[in-house]
Amino acid sequence: QVQVVESGGGLVQAGGSLRLSCAASGTIGSINTMAWYRQAPGKQRELVATITSAGRTNYADSVKGRFTISRDNDKKTVALQMTSLKPEDTAVYYCNVDVVRTITRTRAEYWGQGTQVTVHS
Repeated sequence: QVQVVESGGGLVQAGGSLRLSCAASGTIGSINTMAWYRQAPGKQRELVATITSAGRTNYADSVKGRFTISRDNDKKTVALQMTSLKPEDTAVYYCNVDVVRTITRTRAEYWGQGTQVTVHS
């Protein structure tokens, strides 16, 4: 089994910062892309940022220059540093990992349970 757990959400004033963390554990042989998604009330889940195992990053236009994604391959963690937060960043943030499992060598995606980020003006 593979577990994905996020932490670090909360309530913050517009212009403030938050850091989200995500840890993957279990029968993991290797992790390919790690990503953060978010889903605001009444909206579809959207991609926020991705990072490959080589450290290549990609961001949604709406967060470029404000959010930074990083990962620690040894610890199997990914973080999202969010700065200059806006009310429109309010959403549940989900961690997604693309895993190759040990023994079976099968590839699958896993999601965390989500962490709420609320930005008030």
